[in-house]
Amino acid sequence: MKNIDAPETDDEAAELTALGSRVLAEAGHGDMIWGHLAVRDPGGRGVWMKAAGWGLEEIEPERVVLVSWDGERLSGDGPLHLEFHIHTEVMRARPDVQVSVHTHSGTVNAFASVGEPLRPLSHDAVAFAEHGLPNFGATANLIRTQELGRALAADLGPARACLMPQHGLLTVGPDIAHAVMYAVLLERACGLQLAARAAGGPRHWTGHQESLEKDALVWASGQIAAGWRYWVRRTERRTRR
Repeated sequence: MKNIDAPETDDEAAELTALGSRVLAEAGHGDMIWGHLAVRDPGGRGVWMKAAGWGLEEIEPERVVLVSWDGERLSGDGPLHLEFHIHTEVMRARPDVQVSVHTHSGTVNAFASVGEPLRPLSHDAVAFAEHGLPNFGATANLIRTQELGRALAADLGPARACLMPQHGLLTVGPDIAHAVMYAVLLERACGLQLAARAAGGPRHWTGHQESLEKDALVWASGQIAAGWRYWVRRTERRTRR
């Protein structure tokens, strides 16, 4: 499909939203019918999201809706997720964000409950070194109002990801590859630190300056894109079974 990573039409935006949703499910981010990914509408009308009531792994383009900045369904069929404000308010605040992800990762929730900084124990965590990993503190409940969406965007700031303690995670990116890969990397990094903690550590991790240098090399855009393509291939293999 043309421009799958930079949609120019409604059909492309719906297809990209569906593909990103299925990839998140394949990567272990499914939570029954909850969690969602949003793609900025190329025409500036709002965001494309899956309709409520479907699991991430079930999403095809016909189960994707266009939500206006004010919460009106402009295209597609099906109910809207109550938490569309996560995506509309983050994208209002961050013109650089083209795709945002919110899932209910159990690993990330477990890590958030410990209340300690994310340490760069492997390549995964250095992706969050530049701007840190902020915590959203306004509520552990659903982001069901514009005010809560704005508060989440404010806590996210310029970062690539934000913990939502007792709720899940938020990741953002300039395209589908970055937003989805940051969700994958965050879950892996949190899981590794929990394992190290259970073993009595961690005691050693990469320093801040070297973490920045590693991020520029290990998670350069080409590497992020390669990781995304791997997950797409893996998702497509499952679909063919």
